[in-house]
Amino acid sequence: MGTHVIDASALLGEASNADLATNVSSLFVIALIAAAVPIIVGIFRLKIAEVVLLLGFGVLCGPQGLGLITVNSTTSTFNELGLGMLFFLAGYELEMVSVRGRSGKLAGSGWLISLALAFGLTWLLWYVGFVKDLPAIAIALTSTALGTLLPILRDRKVLHTPFGLYFEGAGALGEFGPIIAIALLLSSHSIPYTLATLAVFAVVVFLIYRAPGKIMTDRISAIVARGHSTSSQTAVRWTVVLLLFLLGLAAVEGLDAVLGAFVAGVVLRRYAPPGEGNRLAPKLEAIGFGFFIPLFFVMSGAKLDIESIIQNPIRLLVFFVLLLVVRGLPQYVLYRYALPDTRERWQFTLYVATALPILVAITSLEVENGVMLPANAAALVGAGALTVLVFPLLGDRINSAAVAAQRAAADADAPALEHE
Repeated sequence: MGTHVIDASALLGEASNADLATNVSSLFVIALIAAAVPIIVGIFRLKIAEVVLLLGFGVLCGPQGLGLITVNSTTSTFNELGLGMLFFLAGYELEMVSVRGRSGKLAGSGWLISLALAFGLTWLLWYVGFVKDLPAIAIALTSTALGTLLPILRDRKVLHTPFGLYFEGAGALGEFGPIIAIALLLSSHSIPYTLATLAVFAVVVFLIYRAPGKIMTDRISAIVARGHSTSSQTAVRWTVVLLLFLLGLAAVEGLDAVLGAFVAGVVLRRYAPPGEGNRLAPKLEAIGFGFFIPLFFVMSGAKLDIESIIQNPIRLLVFFVLLLVVRGLPQYVLYRYALPDTRERWQFTLYVATALPILVAITSLEVENGVMLPANAAALVGAGALTVLVFPLLGDRINSAAVAAQRAAADADAPALEHE
């Protein structure tokens, strides 16, 4: 009897070690890809966003490629954290002025027009039997990859230009709007119940939003400030507490976790000092863009059902075109006075039509619930990945003179290598 127990323990130990080795190996490959991509982009002077290569290497090294990355519960958990970090930093970097006044009105109108157009066109696809999950696909078509494109605009020093502020507004609605629509239309609960949970969530967020102003005494502020230069890293630790609390609260209330992440970023931004005095922002960017966010894009590529896309590429192309028609083209008309330059407006249109993170969140949720066809989920995520590859690059080509000037200005602001 004792021998059997020992043997069972040994077998469990071997299985545990094997799982650990597999997970560490997968994370190592992901970390290697994340580290190599900026070098590849720099050496070959590629004019594409790094996320494109991250997705591509994810596909290459994933289960349907070389098999170097394993998709299991552990790597999927890291993937969820990466998705949460992407939305957290998007909320943190959001300029509130972009969702107020003229920018906010245009952004809200643009998203509602996209939503109406999405439901109309998706109903036609549902009517002919092309799709099964009408509301989820319609909502997905209204999304914008704000968190994916904000770092690009920030690096070019254009976030505070009219183009940057208008894009932040449209992108914020393209992320926040679908999140709320997911909660209302895709929840397993009734709409009144969901509205009640949203109200509770909003009250808790408001209390957290206001609380630091009441409890941050001079002494506590001094302790937090001192922690920036010690091993305590107090501000970073409380940031993690805030993020995980709102992620957990959203999940417990049956809301999408990315809502908690996005709101956590917005809340934290209220108390972050502006400009160079902000010692927390570089640390958060290091954590997010250093590992978790690249991991999300690599894992998105690894989880992509390439075989399904190859067998029926028409689905992907249909969703790719719909993302441009539903999310992009209304903006070209709506912003004709705000962005009178035609080339700049086309660039704006293509940027707003770029989507991926929300597509991953929606398709994962609906496939797990058995509502969305796996083939449509793969095609939708594939279309989103294709927009990340094509739309920003095409937009930059159309408005090439302005983009070249932005890059030159950003290079001029960066410290020269010989003076480092």
